[in-house]
Amino acid sequence: MGMLGTFIQNIFLGLFGKLSLVIPFIIIVSGVLGFFEKNEYIYRIKSTKLYYVGVFFIFIFYGLINAKNLPIDSPTNTYVIKEVTKQAVNGEGCGLIATVITYYVTKIFGVTGAWLVSIFALFITCLFTFNISLKDIIYTIKAKSNKDKNSNLSLKDKAKNLKSAMVNMVTEEVDENTMVTKAGLRGKSKEESNVDDSYEDENDKTIKIVGFNKAEDDYLEILEGTQSMPELEVLKELQKAKPNSKTEVENQTNSELDKTQPMNIKTDSSYENYKKPSVELLNKIDTKTDDKSKKKVLKNASLLEKTLSDFGVEAKVNQVTVGPTITRYELQPSPGVKVSKIVNLTDDIALSLAAKSIRIEAPIPGKSAIGIEVPNEEAQMVTLREVLESDEFEKFKSPLAMGLGKDIAGKPIIADIGKMPHLLIAGSTGSGKSVCVNTLINSILYKANPDEVKFLLIDPKVVELANYNGIPHLLIPVVTDPKKAANALNWAVTEMNRRYKLFAETSVKDITSYNEKSEEKLPKIVIIIDELADLMMVSASDVEDYICRLAQMARAAGMHLIVATQRPSVDVITGVIKANIPSRIAFAVSSQTDSRTILDMGGAEKLLGKGDMLFYPLGAAKPVRLQGAFISESESEKVIDYIKGQIKEEVKYEDCIVDSISKISKEQDDDTDELLSEAIEFVVESGQASASMLQRKFKIGFNRAARLIDSMEERNIVGKSEGSKPRKVLISKQDLDNLEGE
Repeated sequence: MGMLGTFIQNIFLGLFGKLSLVIPFIIIVSGVLGFFEKNEYIYRIKSTKLYYVGVFFIFIFYGLINAKNLPIDSPTNTYVIKEVTKQAVNGEGCGLIATVITYYVTKIFGVTGAWLVSIFALFITCLFTFNISLKDIIYTIKAKSNKDKNSNLSLKDKAKNLKSAMVNMVTEEVDENTMVTKAGLRGKSKEESNVDDSYEDENDKTIKIVGFNKAEDDYLEILEGTQSMPELEVLKELQKAKPNSKTEVENQTNSELDKTQPMNIKTDSSYENYKKPSVELLNKIDTKTDDKSKKKVLKNASLLEKTLSDFGVEAKVNQVTVGPTITRYELQPSPGVKVSKIVNLTDDIALSLAAKSIRIEAPIPGKSAIGIEVPNEEAQMVTLREVLESDEFEKFKSPLAMGLGKDIAGKPIIADIGKMPHLLIAGSTGSGKSVCVNTLINSILYKANPDEVKFLLIDPKVVELANYNGIPHLLIPVVTDPKKAANALNWAVTEMNRRYKLFAETSVKDITSYNEKSEEKLPKIVIIIDELADLMMVSASDVEDYICRLAQMARAAGMHLIVATQRPSVDVITGVIKANIPSRIAFAVSSQTDSRTILDMGGAEKLLGKGDMLFYPLGAAKPVRLQGAFISESESEKVIDYIKGQIKEEVKYEDCIVDSISKISKEQDDDTDELLSEAIEFVVESGQASASMLQRKFKIGFNRAARLIDSMEERNIVGKSEGSKPRKVLISKQDLDNLEGE
């Protein structure tokens, strides 16, 4: 081996004894483990400096095995050091380092105490390495003792005992969305603790899974990598649909408003015997919970933690909420972990979970947790009947209650349009916008009498809302002509001003106070525009002005706007409109730009469609994700037929409103210049438009030519003025021929 090799060997033998034989292997293993720094155990050992405790244990253990060779005198003396190293080189001792450590430990604690210190060092090393706490060991011992006592109980009996204990705990001490831990159980009575302890083995961390609608709770166990994952407690919220209690209809006799006032809204005494529709008219769907779905949820929770750990992010899944469309995993990051670090891993998490797309809510409002929203493999339909049968809807007093759908936890969400006070609905084609509008209308029909709420429906698409014609809740038949729609909004502005004059005469500030003081009751009016884009194409400036005036002032007058569009672009949803309509509902859109147009933030581009929505009411910090309630055309027809069946005579709409709208349209038609059609044809053929060009062509004055240009701009034939440049022509010759043909 040579002189150098012998010299090095003697040094290692003198210092470490026979332990020097394993030192090369330790060096090799340490180098290999350096490539696995992201491993949970390696990371924990390095961050907590556990290798010092481990080395300390090895030396004490090795020294105690060779206790017969320990010196009597202090090993710091020169002659003792020589003797110890000589024995170690000859293979009889344990080396200088182990001798020094063991000598002083035995001097302080004795031989028996030294063995206890050695075992304690090994114990501490194992606890920190495998993330086991003393509480785990204590609860494991308790659980095993209780397990022996309850060994004669069947699995079903255990589940029932667990269910009663957990339900009592949730209803008495914690919120339904609060994480339940064993630490929270310690403050409970001994009786409750004894019931729960039998199920609290191996871990004090629980994952609460909310949303599975099943008769009994299940407990499943999963493995996280090579780490032993303790038993996960699966808690559910019992959500039993209660039958809709029949509420007695209040009989109100509303006298007619002053006939001398223009555009007076009358009430009909025939509505005294009006009965609201029954939920039996709507379809009921039984939702089934698959055990595979629960196992999938638990597997994803483990996989999510492992994925984050692979990227050096320590976080634990505290709660899993299973909704109709998505499942939200609530992450509790370790101290020192930046939220942005988790948000930046969006694509990596989606890849790991094999999800179509995920949405990260960081943080969840009101919680110190980060929400990872993952689409379910099979989405569950939320029917309008489920929402209307809920206690939330039954107890909602406002006649303007709207059943929107269910949130992530499966809780019905009921909104009051009176508090919004106006609502903007936008989303791409097929995302669920029209179904949402029908759901809102039917929700109000289930809550309000015809003399309490009136609808003004504007449907430029003609076919969406036409089936509501004939119900007594309408002020006038559904408006389908875009020109008349603008006039209908003009009437609404006039009616708003008339109501404010009545309030001033009565010295009140809003419609509620007026109806309390006055014998003449005013109904609330809900104005619904199903497609704003079509109106903006016909008369953008007028429609925008009317909408803004109503949005700014109509709330106190009891008039509320619901505006829907499938084109969430800035030329349709202008800044002025958006600023005056504070509450929004966003369905799935194609880009983040469209999402920002609706919500002033991204998120809608990650929605799944088919009723998946973000509800952003006035005053909310962040949008709430919902699965919109669904009502089919056949169900809507049943409700409408039921309402129509109660009206013996044909419904008489407000003739004064219809006449007013028609009069305005006629006046607008009468004001049309006789040269307009020729001027339009000339402009389209020439490809440009200017007042001076019309002056030369038709030999007219500047004022008349300017009015012709303005008329063309109102009809979206020419663009807006660009200074000294000619205006752009927006339609082609073929488009003009098609318009003339119509």
